[in-house]
Amino acid sequence: MKSETDRKGPAVKAAIFIVFLIAAIVLVRFTPLKEYLTADKLGSLLKAAGPWTPAAYIGLYAAGVCLFLPGTLLTAVGAAVFGPYFGFIYVWLGAMLGASLSFFIGRYLGRDFAASLIGDRLKKYDEAIGRNGFATVLYLRLVYFPFTPMNFGMGLTRVRFRDYFSGTALGIIVGTFIFTFFIGTVKEVWSDGHWAGLLSWKVLFSLGLFIFSFFIPAIVKRIKAERKAETV
Repeated sequence: MKSETDRKGPAVKAAIFIVFLIAAIVLVRFTPLKEYLTADKLGSLLKAAGPWTPAAYIGLYAAGVCLFLPGTLLTAVGAAVFGPYFGFIYVWLGAMLGASLSFFIGRYLGRDFAASLIGDRLKKYDEAIGRNGFATVLYLRLVYFPFTPMNFGMGLTRVRFRDYFSGTALGIIVGTFIFTFFIGTVKEVWSDGHWAGLLSWKVLFSLGLFIFSFFIPAIVKRIKAERKAETV
């Protein structure tokens, strides 16, 4: 039989978890920090780090994920500062670090309490997610499920970290590359001042990829529906 301390432990952690989430949202939306959360100011701040700029950016991205900063802003800054190729690498690394940290925050602070609230019906879904963790995470990443809420949310489930990590690592590659390639390519043309470059194959290709990215969720859902129909 659990002691009173054992019963209170999960509730205390859950309370800390909720306070953390509220504080993160308030910090970036209702404090003076909000004024610095622009692409220009973040870009200038990163460039001031000199040779440590890549490491500073990866750390900033990871912290931003945990604090609910807009992923589009962080990604656009990385693409603008580092270009389409290195931008992709650093964005992916920062996103993976942030996704891992927020997963562990959710797992350590909220999992026990969430498990205690799960009834028999929801327990079946929780167990199913645990058995099919990689496929579940990969699917949700491909259909662009909100990034940060999913990071914390998956920490509350039974899914194993290795399945979560691999599903996230693979699931965000396409969208990350398309967005950074598009922003980075346009930024390079803009910086050079050669406006004719906007009609180059590289820009047109990146624009095509960017437009295609909006159809990825629908394509993934259709493929899943067709496979489900085949198994019925």
